[in-house]
Amino acid sequence: MRKRFEQQLGFGQIPIEEVEITTKCRDAGVELLAALQKLFSEKEYNEKIFNELENELLLGKKKTGRTGMDLWHIFVLAQLRLCKDLSYDRLHYLANHDKLLRSIMGIERESGFEQIEFEYQNIYDNVTLLSDTLVQRLNEIVLSFGHSTFKKKEAEALRLKTDSFVVESNVHFPTDYNLLWDSARKCLDIVDKLLKKHSQLVGWRKLSNWRKELKGLMRELGKASSSGGKNKEHRVKSIAGKYIVKARNLMHKLEYLKTELPLTDEKDLALAISLENFIILTNKHIELVSRRIINGEQIPHNEKMFSIFEDYTEWVKKGKLSPSVELGKKLAITTDHFNLIIDYRILEEEQDRDIVIKLGDKLLQKWAIKSWSFDKGFWNKDNRDLLQLSVPIVVMPKLGKRNQQEECLEKSANFKRLKNKHSTIESNINELEYRGLDRCPDRGYNNYMRYIGLGVCAFNLKKIGKVILNKRREEIKQKQLSKAA
Repeated sequence: MRKRFEQQLGFGQIPIEEVEITTKCRDAGVELLAALQKLFSEKEYNEKIFNELENELLLGKKKTGRTGMDLWHIFVLAQLRLCKDLSYDRLHYLANHDKLLRSIMGIERESGFEQIEFEYQNIYDNVTLLSDTLVQRLNEIVLSFGHSTFKKKEAEALRLKTDSFVVESNVHFPTDYNLLWDSARKCLDIVDKLLKKHSQLVGWRKLSNWRKELKGLMRELGKASSSGGKNKEHRVKSIAGKYIVKARNLMHKLEYLKTELPLTDEKDLALAISLENFIILTNKHIELVSRRIINGEQIPHNEKMFSIFEDYTEWVKKGKLSPSVELGKKLAITTDHFNLIIDYRILEEEQDRDIVIKLGDKLLQKWAIKSWSFDKGFWNKDNRDLLQLSVPIVVMPKLGKRNQQEECLEKSANFKRLKNKHSTIESNINELEYRGLDRCPDRGYNNYMRYIGLGVCAFNLKKIGKVILNKRREEIKQKQLSKAA
């Protein structure tokens, strides 16, 4: 049975609250651990965190059986992974060998005593138990904890900034012909699994040859498309024609195989469903290659796919020179004047300007807002006018030509001051990307959303820990001055 965390102190162990964290190191991991130590020590927030974890991970579970990883260990390791942009291999190493981390987890003992160690798969299986909705609730608690640390008055109004950036998904650059290869090779992979299980299936003696020829034609087509020379169009069409014929022949062979498939158990059924899905995708991309290269047709954007694996991926152009195109989803974040992220949302085929009203409705119910700044991408007259009904100062530079009244507004001292301060959020975005939110390595949309949520939560904890350590440095400095006096 999984437990919260009950530190049974033995020889060579130190209570988590008494672990000494150095103030001479400015590493992000040390700042995160300082915040986690403080969070664990505060009874109110400790209880809230564990209640959320229990309600999600222990609901409906029996209170007997083998002991699983403690909830505190899961929470700490999940935060550290995103704070330091760690692979699971690196996280596994630190969990077993980093003394400060293990002390904050409550498992470190002095040398000579038996040490608790975690297996790689144990860490992976437990950290991935956290859902996106659970992470959102945990982030609300962390945010409340941060404001209790930073705010001088409970009713203090916030000064907000909102901007967006792209969190890339784990995909290669897509073209219709390499997505055709992706779909076909997955069909062949499934056939290979079926052949290993059912030796009675015949007709696939040249399975590896199918794979070799299709990949060769895909690479030949890519090389012809990117190179120059005489008769380029004819050469590209000729190779594309051979590629399409080979792929169609494979589809005919697979259609026959579907009628011969033995469905003896659930695994066979799952493979059959998966095969059907990849056959559909292969046929789709055969058609797209044929329409674009052979017929010279311009394919509408809404008919394109950008990954057969991460099918939520969008083709995002933000008008920048580098990178001109990003593959993933846009993430809008809203920070306050303490540099804490109070809201984040993934944009589902939306533009920045489309979310302002929904964002305002949500945040104005929770917080008193003194000012709110945006960049030009969020501009819309209705957005600005509606926000001004509830927010004293709205900084939303107009996209396009300004009239005399708008020119006067944007030249006012308050507007210019807050517009200049808006660049702070660009620094926060850069830090988020450096901490791991530039590209999500996890597969699947649910894991993508959880990864983003954990990144935001770890960012907030790291910011809180930085302030905690700065206060301790100041206290040490004051003590040293008083001793010298």
